[in-house]
Amino acid sequence: MTNRLANETSPYLRQHADNPVDWWPWGPEALAEAERRDVPVLISVGYSACHWCHVMAHESFEDEATGELMNRLFVNVKVDREERPDVDAVYMDAVQAMNGHGGWPMTVFCLPDGRPFFAGTYFPKTSRGGHLGFAELCERINELWHTRRDELVEQAATVTEAIDEGVQLPHPTQEPDGSLFAAAAAALVGQIDKIDGGFGSAPKFPQTFAIDALLRQHVRTSDPEALKAALLSLDAMAAGGIYDHLGGGFARYATDKRWLIPHFEKMLYDEALLARVYLHAWQLTGEPRFLQTLEETIEYVLRDLRHPLGGFYSAEDADSEGVEGKFYVWSISEIREICGDDADAVIEWFGVTDHGNWEHTNILERVVRGDLARPDSVERGRVALLAARDKRIRPGLDDKVLAEWNALMLSTIAEAAAATGSVKWLDAAVTNANFLCDNLRVNGRWMRSWQGEARVLAFSADYGALIDAFVRVHEATGDPRWLDEAVATADALIELFGDPEDIGVYTNGTDGDQLVARPKELMDNATACSNSLAAVGLLRLAALTGNERHREFATAIVDRLAESAARLPLGFGHLLLAAELRVLGIEEIVISGDRPDLVAEAQRRWMPRSVLTWGNPGSSPLWEGRHERGSDGRAYVCRQMVCAAPASTVDELDQRLNALG
Repeated sequence: MTNRLANETSPYLRQHADNPVDWWPWGPEALAEAERRDVPVLISVGYSACHWCHVMAHESFEDEATGELMNRLFVNVKVDREERPDVDAVYMDAVQAMNGHGGWPMTVFCLPDGRPFFAGTYFPKTSRGGHLGFAELCERINELWHTRRDELVEQAATVTEAIDEGVQLPHPTQEPDGSLFAAAAAALVGQIDKIDGGFGSAPKFPQTFAIDALLRQHVRTSDPEALKAALLSLDAMAAGGIYDHLGGGFARYATDKRWLIPHFEKMLYDEALLARVYLHAWQLTGEPRFLQTLEETIEYVLRDLRHPLGGFYSAEDADSEGVEGKFYVWSISEIREICGDDADAVIEWFGVTDHGNWEHTNILERVVRGDLARPDSVERGRVALLAARDKRIRPGLDDKVLAEWNALMLSTIAEAAAATGSVKWLDAAVTNANFLCDNLRVNGRWMRSWQGEARVLAFSADYGALIDAFVRVHEATGDPRWLDEAVATADALIELFGDPEDIGVYTNGTDGDQLVARPKELMDNATACSNSLAAVGLLRLAALTGNERHREFATAIVDRLAESAARLPLGFGHLLLAAELRVLGIEEIVISGDRPDLVAEAQRRWMPRSVLTWGNPGSSPLWEGRHERGSDGRAYVCRQMVCAAPASTVDELDQRLNALG
């Protein structure tokens, strides 16, 4: 017997279709049923690659007795946080308001109108070690509902008020200037783990925006400490077990401080953001090891996370056959059997031992950081191990295609294709862009998720990421169609999500579900928040189009948040990029005619505050009077519409770009 979730497209929701719990998907029908029955709503939020979500499901939601208890006492709603980030954001604010921290699985008890009165994360099935058991929690909530409901209603009002207050943007004390970037960089360098890279101790997350900010600091100022901190982090991650040395790509995070032991799920957004920062490190330093990591990460996505039509899947699970990490770990005897004569070289290279480095097995790591160029014997062994691993039962695949995460990957592949000249990557980027336009847009409205059909209205983060993606595809292809797509998406972002009484964008649109609060993301996390995405995308687009409405909307976001970014750079890493574009200005590069040599010279460099337009002339003011054809084409290097003398040769263009500093 299946429940209502059997009809959902989300893989995470379908994982719970056979539970004895009478789950409802999120929607007004569930709240109406709670009102009719006069019972609380229990909202459980998670995602398909979440290990502890699976643990709580096995312990409680698959248990007949617990399911009967939940069905009798509550209306139970299951939410995929990746499909409904607006619902997740509202109730995560509640969890953090009540507990000071949050996470997944998220467990929230609400009034029938959706206002939360109790919230937490993982609960074991039975009470142990000071942790309240889930079944006992359900009984207590039921008792309070019948004996002290007035207190629950009062608590719900207090929590909802706190959520509403949380969407108010702070007011700055001064207009942002160049000093904030030095302050942010100093704060980041001060927090770096000087031995193992990254920030803080275990668990360790990649913090790609912070690393990219340090690289940009070095580009601007030649700051050696910023570069050292960034490269230490990149080398440590690429050497550690968080990186898949056989198949490419990164796990979500490391549970230890030296990046050895991953939480094994692999998320599309991590691949996008990590590949991007390794691309920038390669462009900046020319070091082959960063290019190798970039190439292997993108190839992992194209091989294992791509739909035949060109969309990118969301994630691979941490578990296979119900065991975390089983797909990825090795015994020394397996390596000897599979690698044969190359086994000794492989064992030494990847630090394999008889007793193992994790639960009596071996997570492969590169024991010498900064040395990734595998000798022939190790490369043969890697290929053999990968082939053997491909015969294992793979972790579960979350095959939904999300607009935001696809846009992040599209931006990275388009930028990488342009920088490296990879025709394969460029084809993948254009195919993905066409896929998104053809499949995730319904009657002109972008949608969040696709699995054979598009569903759930897209959110502001989807729109913001798509703007940047389309600009990147234009820069890589020279096709003005993609600027037109970016402009249309930018106009819709402001109309649907803009705050008419303040600045910035709300998470959900005016045409979306009306929740107990309207969330507005302000801080960057594993991915950039919608306001950072909007600010970066709109500023880069406005530099190409001259659209003042887009520029002013983005500028208002930056001016309000920049001071916070200087003080808390780990929480505003992507916003720092927007602040650099706003305060330091954007360089515009226009290449007329048919000059692939000039285009390649502009694309190979990493210039974090530049935009490029070439190919068929568009309607931008940048193209006025610049309609040379064929080999008569020239490069124009400008800053805020003021241009240097045109360059007709690669050497001349090189001089103009070097003069930008």
